Amino acid sequence: MLPDRETLLVIDTATEACSVALFGDSELIASDHAVMGRGHAERLVPMIAALPDRGRARAILVNCGPGSFTGVRVGLAAARALGLAWGVPVNGYSTHSLVAAMAFEAHPDAQALDVAMTGGHGEYFVQSFARDGAALSALGSLPPEAASAACVHDLVAGSMAEPLVAARGHGVALTLLPDARRALLLPARSRGLTADPVYGRGADAKPMAVQGTG
Repeated sequence: MLPDRETLLVIDTATEACSVALFGDSELIASDHAVMGRGHAERLVPMIAALPDRGRARAILVNCGPGSFTGVRVGLAAARALGLAWGVPVNGYSTHSLVAAMAFEAHPDAQALDVAMTGGHGEYFVQSFARDGAALSALGSLPPEAASAACVHDLVAGSMAEPLVAARGHGVALTLLPDARRALLLPARSRGLTADPVYGRGADAKPMAVQGTG
């Protein structure tokens, strides 16, 4: 562990982006970032191991989702394992909170925005935010037409921002994926989730009916 510094390891694998960042006293020390379709599990451990002191920190922050089912689980499993091994706290944040914070930094005049991310089965994960990071709506998983109707703000950020704005016919689209290197843009209250998955929608599989024994 880096001496005499308040260190924080951030892990983000919930979407197509796979990234890690090591901070010391709120200063970025080292990081890695890649956009990939698959292979987060294989890529994440070497990314962390390549950080100074193999990424060891006094606290861990991890993206809890929503996003890829596998990606969410990979990040959480790594964060929990390292937290247990190092004896340090593990907290979480949401994909949409970080994308919103990144978008507000890029658009300092915006007072509210919508975040639209890739969901499952052709749906979009959507949520609205105020500039102070407060959620203005609950997280929803909606078909594109319903998502377009639900997103009423001029600025839309996220992986599905461009198609949503195009379908809606107005607004500004900002294509973004969450990035561990930008995690300190999150307001303090957005960094305190329990390190549990946020899937954004119910399980696809339906339980099998139990047959009677006669």
